[in-house]
Amino acid sequence: MDGRRENPPWRGLIPVAIAAAGALVVAGGMDVVHRQQRATEKKHEAAPAAGAKKTEPRFVVGVAASGTALIVRDVRSGKDVGLPVAAPQGRRFHRVAALKDGSYVVASYADRAVTFHRLTLQDDGRPEDLKDIPKATVPGVSTSWSDLAVSPDGGRIAYVTYQRARSRVDVVAAGTGVHRVWTTKLPARVSSLSWSGPMLSFVWSPVARSAGGEVAESKHQLRTLNTDGATGDLKLSKAVLTLPKGSTTAILSRDGKTVFAGIVKDSQMSVQALSVAGQPARLLWNQTVKEELTSLDTAHTGKALLATAGDLYTADTAVPGQDFADAAW
Repeated sequence: MDGRRENPPWRGLIPVAIAAAGALVVAGGMDVVHRQQRATEKKHEAAPAAGAKKTEPRFVVGVAASGTALIVRDVRSGKDVGLPVAAPQGRRFHRVAALKDGSYVVASYADRAVTFHRLTLQDDGRPEDLKDIPKATVPGVSTSWSDLAVSPDGGRIAYVTYQRARSRVDVVAAGTGVHRVWTTKLPARVSSLSWSGPMLSFVWSPVARSAGGEVAESKHQLRTLNTDGATGDLKLSKAVLTLPKGSTTAILSRDGKTVFAGIVKDSQMSVQALSVAGQPARLLWNQTVKEELTSLDTAHTGKALLATAGDLYTADTAVPGQDFADAAW
């Protein structure tokens, strides 16, 4: 359960008809025209890149695949900075998210409860302090499918837990511990959490078993949830758009106007900007990658993207990351 790349535990999944899974997906969700523009292909291997833009964050924080530690890595050199930060006794780190001040919120799991901690770095990237966020706790089972998103100011923490394949979204006020909860009875993955003001966006991927027993996923849809609105059922969320064919990972920009999506085919990853208003898609960059795209995150500066596809990729470089279960920039 400690790595983003593990397969989910499906043995206990009760077969559910695909039609039932589709009940949440709003028919007629706005499809975006997938028009890929010409661009010079950028091929990167996981190696140091001295030419990284100075305006981008210099460090990434990764969760070790074992969950036992946090590791700070220099984006420009690809080398680790300082000593790893050990997980609290008896717990395992699962997810990490960056705040706009350059600190990080980290989720750890044990005994059917998720707790959160705040990591700060020194100016040279060395870990300085890891403190508990005492009032923020989420009950439930954290799995390889669980996801974390923290509002840029650190005030709201969103986390997804699972009961078999049924998801629960908790939004916790970091300062008070007040909970707001949305659940669903439909088997589906809720992934790619991101914040735009009080709106929490996520990719909804209904899942059902085929007649042969294989797990099948239907169309992936980006939806938004007003965390200031009514709680209860995830049906309260609204469809924004259906992702282009081949895309399973997408996040909403902080201004809510653009969806950033990634597609990997034949080891080639394309990162695109999709207009919520329905304008043609815009290609941001192409790269050669080692694995499937598992996450796409906005840098804490809000001006760059980090893609995880085996290693970690920005528009300009690649950073070794296959030893990470999760990473934030």
